[in-house]
Formats: sequence, structure tokens, C-alpha cells
Amino acid sequence: MKSFLIEIGSEEIPARFISVGLAALRQDITGLLKSQNLSFGNITESATPRRLCLFIEDIEEKQEDRTIETFGPPIKAAYDSSGAPTKAATGFARSLNIEVTDLKVKTTERGDYVYAIVESKGRLTSDILQESLPGLIASLKLPKTMRWGDGPLRYFRPLQWILAIYGGEPLIFTLENITSSDISYGHRFLSPAAFKVENPSEYAETLKKHSIITDIKERKSIIQNEIKQIENEQGCSAIMDEELLDTVTNLVEYPVVVHGRFEDKYLELPRELLVTVMKSHQKYFSTEDKNGSMNSSFLVISNTKRENSITVARGAERVLRARLEDARFYFHEDRKKPFGDYIEDLKSVTFQEKLGSVYDKAERIEKISSFIAEKAKLQNQDNIKRASFLCKADLVTGVVGEFPELQGYIGMIYANTSGEAKEVADAVYDHYKPGFAGDTLPASETGKIISLADKIDNIAAFFSIGLIPTGSEDPYALRRQAAGIIHILQDSEIELTLADLTAKALEVLKVNDDENRTLAEKIHQFFIQRLSGIYASQGFSHDVVNAVLAADSLTLRTISERLQVLAKLKTDAAFPAMITAAKRVYNILAKLEHAEVSSSLFNDETEKVLFDVSTEINMKLKKSEYRALLDFEKPINAFFEAVLVMDKEPSIRANRLALLSHVKDTFNRLADFSQIEEQ
Repeated sequence: MKSFLIEIGSEEIPARFISVGLAALRQDITGLLKSQNLSFGNITESATPRRLCLFIEDIEEKQEDRTIETFGPPIKAAYDSSGAPTKAATGFARSLNIEVTDLKVKTTERGDYVYAIVESKGRLTSDILQESLPGLIASLKLPKTMRWGDGPLRYFRPLQWILAIYGGEPLIFTLENITSSDISYGHRFLSPAAFKVENPSEYAETLKKHSIITDIKERKSIIQNEIKQIENEQGCSAIMDEELLDTVTNLVEYPVVVHGRFEDKYLELPRELLVTVMKSHQKYFSTEDKNGSMNSSFLVISNTKRENSITVARGAERVLRARLEDARFYFHEDRKKPFGDYIEDLKSVTFQEKLGSVYDKAERIEKISSFIAEKAKLQNQDNIKRASFLCKADLVTGVVGEFPELQGYIGMIYANTSGEAKEVADAVYDHYKPGFAGDTLPASETGKIISLADKIDNIAAFFSIGLIPTGSEDPYALRRQAAGIIHILQDSEIELTLADLTAKALEVLKVNDDENRTLAEKIHQFFIQRLSGIYASQGFSHDVVNAVLAADSLTLRTISERLQVLAKLKTDAAFPAMITAAKRVYNILAKLEHAEVSSSLFNDETEKVLFDVSTEINMKLKKSEYRALLDFEKPINAFFEAVLVMDKEPSIRANRLALLSHVKDTFNRLADFSQIEEQ
């Protein structure tokens, strides 16, 4: 058993891609070993901005020798009538690199076939790796790759070196103009010289001597511990952000946390504006005091020795001061006119070239919001109409132009300072929620309504011009917005179906009738896919989900209630027999339209009994006594055993079909039972 170490060195890899690249490298190398029937032991992975590394222990030194029995053509095709081998036989032997005289015959269940026993000598692992690694590295599935020079090789950034050591010896191969070796490189500034890795099992410790912390978790731990130390020394608290922590961890090879300050005058800026300037643009941690108020200091993660901290702090302060001054300028300029005055400016901003301006979108939001408010039976809609137009007004402000991630938040700040109602200001911020999986929902009813209107307009509008998500492509985040609509409606008391919401959005877009029906169905299926995934993640079986979703348009709250009822009903011992009976009803009706039942046309007692039971069950369903559906099993089976549904007499036949339709409608008050799988 021998170990294997590979290090792919390059120019700095973007922080967000390091974990992706490391996972791809691990997957492809372990996949190679498995495909070659080579066992291996523990895997240690590490990475810095300039290298991806894998250390694999206890790899078999060579493949096992194998005896392979391979079958060829039938004997009738392999030899002619005189017993001489045919082209089929000689071709089979040639493919195995053996003589035709080495072929044998074996009787199988399908007849007599020629076959051969081939001894396959196991290859050395070193040979396999040396031969496979160039192609493996060149074909890594990486995001946002680039090509440089004249060769076809694509990677995150230009490759600089490849270290590959197996069993203590370097594996030598060439990938374009780079030849692998046992040489690595230290920190770009602190220890830039090349050095030899003598012992791969001590790789991490060796690189530490050259100012490189290869272990991602170790770098993160160093950053966290040094932040705590500065918090204790300075009496402040860092505003921790896991996303930012992961980013800065993968921006440096030798982390040192440095404390810096900025002028108190910038504390007049809104909290999120300050945090955004420091996080998004500078990758700094903001700080706050013991009372939770913003502090005029920050933490930057440097990539140099601690003795350089003062120089790093001064440089970071100088850069941050310029960014904060920009933010302060735009913030003051924006507030020179009331927030409502920005609405008119939306007319000059294109939402999408085929969908008009952002002002046009705001008008659509207002119409859809008013419709939802009526459904919610809200008396005063003035705030909803005002919020509909103001919700996009901050897009034309200076601050959002400079810091687009603050849209909504800055709108709320400006709405408040301009004297808008708090309900309106909060809705301007809330209407973007939920913005990601696990995000909070809008807090107010107005916020929920504006959010629903905005999201359904986006879905309907982009569907109407053919910009529909396909596969993994969803550039306008319509899947996320559909999920947001679902979660808001599930949490809301608004009695509104997805079909009603979609119909209103298409009406506001002025889609013609023929196209309207097609788009409505596409959007319906789009929501069904999202709902199926959501309910499956909640533990509901797919047939229960399909059965409830196949019913007529329902509110999300009703769907959730029906799922609970049907899932519980499915566990009843009498359920399987009832489903079998229900399927007999669904199968015979196909797409038959509902018709009235005439008791005067009954000519068998089972018809009357089935009709009476169906009527009684309908009454019980009004009281939510859904277990009553189990009472259908015996009268349905008795009916089918006693009568011929497709009677020769047209009136009798039509009446019996109408009776079964009545039964089907009763089942459908809970779900489409034809979708339930029989156990």
C-alpha cells in the first residue's frame, strides 16, 4: 500500500469556486481508482487560493491479475460446414489478441457459443496514475474556467505547477507546458521560493514552514480565534456572517486578523449600508458596541505577517474611507427630494425590452395587488396602492445604483424619512422576501400582498415572452419566486388560489384568450412541480401529493389540509379495498362530463343504495368526516356485480354513468383517487 499526493498550483482561484474545484478533483480521482479496481484508504483534502490538494492513503500498488471468460458468436456463425473458422471467429479472436485456435465452445441456455479465457495482468498503480492524470486534470468539471496561451486546456486560472507524488516518488507527466514534479511553492510574498516536498504525509506541516496554511478548517479557526481576541481587547463585537467568513477563509493562505477604524461621521449612515460597504465591497467584518449599535471600527483578514498589521490597517482604512464617502454622498443626494418623486423616473428605466419600463411593471403590481386585497377583504387599499408604486422607486436612487444589493432596504429608509406610512415603508423592504431558501416571509399583510403581486407578475411576464426556466437554467430566478409565492400563501389567511393569481397576472399583461389558456397551463404545471418538491420534502408520498394536486384549483391552505387527511386515511386498514373499488369508478368514466342522476330510472336495488350512500357521504364530508369515504367500498362493488353499466337502453346507461360520476365527484372532494397507488 502506498500514498498519493497531488497539488495543482495556479494563479488565485476565486474564493467561491475553491470548494467546487476540490470536490471535482476528489470525485474524479477516486472515480479513477474505483474504475481501475484499486482500493484506497483515508482521503485528506485541502486548498488555498493558489492550490487544490488531495492526499490519499493506502492505495493498492497494482491491480490484481484477472482471468476473464469472454463469449463470442454462436458456433453456427463461428465455423462453416467444414469446420473452418469464419470471419466472425477470426475477428473475435483478433479483438482479444489471441489465436483463433485458442477459442473454445461452451453450451449455454441460449445454445452453443465460442468463448475464450483471457489472462489479464494487473497494471501498476503508478503507470495508471501517470497515464491518466493529464487527461483527468484537463477534463475537471469546473465553473467559470478560462483558456490561456495557445493550448486547449481550461482551468479556473492559469496553471503554474503540478505536484504529484506516489509512494514517495514523483510521478512525471506533462500537461501542455507544465511538467509535474515533487516541487511546491510557498506564500507569494512571505516565502515565494520553490521547495521539495520530501514526505507527503507531512505535507501540511512542510507548507506551514513556507507560510501556507493548507487546511481550510484550520484557517477558519485561526480567523475566528483572532476575532475573539480583538473583541476582548477592543471591547467590540464583530457582526459575524458565515458567508463572509467562508469567503475570507478562501482569500488568504496565511490569515491574520487586523483591526481598523473609520471616522464617526459615517455612523450616521443606515446600518445595512455600512455593513454592505464593508462586506460586499471590501470583505471586512463590521463591528458593534455592547449595546448592539454600529461601531466605527472593522476587521480585515490580511494575508501577511502580524508585524505588518499597522501598514495593512492604514491601507484598509484609506480604501474604506473612499467607499464610505461615496455612500455618504449618494445618501445625502438621494434625500434632497421626497422618495415619491422617484416614481416618475421609473418610466425611463427598462424592465425588459418586450415588457416595458419599470413604471409599467409598477402599474401591473398595483392592479394585481388590488385584486389580492379584494380577495383578502381589505377595506382600505390606499397603502397597498402607494406601496405598489414605491416598491421599485429606490432602483433609480444613487445608493442602490452603487449598491444594488440594498434595493428594498434603502427604499424603506427613504420612505420613512419622506413621511410615508410605516406600513408602506415596511412593504417596500418586505416585498423582496423570501429572497432565498429559509429566508423570512414578509411580516405585514401589505408586504405579503405586494410580494405576491411582484413575483406572479415576474413569472407570468417572462413566461409570456418565452423566457421559461429549462433544466438548470433559471436566469430570472422564477423557481425561487414561485416557491416564495407558495410559502406566503401557505402562511397567509388570504383565500386565493394559484389559478386565480395566475389568471389575474395574465389579464393585466393583456394576453389574448388563446395564448392565455396555454400560458395558464404552463404556469400551472410550473407551480405543480414546485409544490410536488415542497410536499415531498415534508414527507408526503408522491401518489398522495399527485392525488391532491390533481383536484380542481384549491387554496394552498386547503391543499395542506387535504394532504394531512389523505395521508392519515391511507394508513387505515380498510383503505386498500376502498381504493380498488374507487379505481373501478374512475376507469369506466374516463373524461365523462357530470350529469344529473334520475332515481326514477333505477331498476336495481344496488343503484339506489349506491346513490343514497354517496349522498350521505357528501353530507359527512361537509363536516370534514373524511373517513366516511371508506364506506364506498361495499356499495360500489355490489353495484358492479349486479348491473351492466353500459346497458343497451340509452337512458339506463346514461343514468348509471351519471350515478358513477356522482360517486367520482364525491371522491374528488378530497382528492383524485385514481392517482393513488394500490398497495
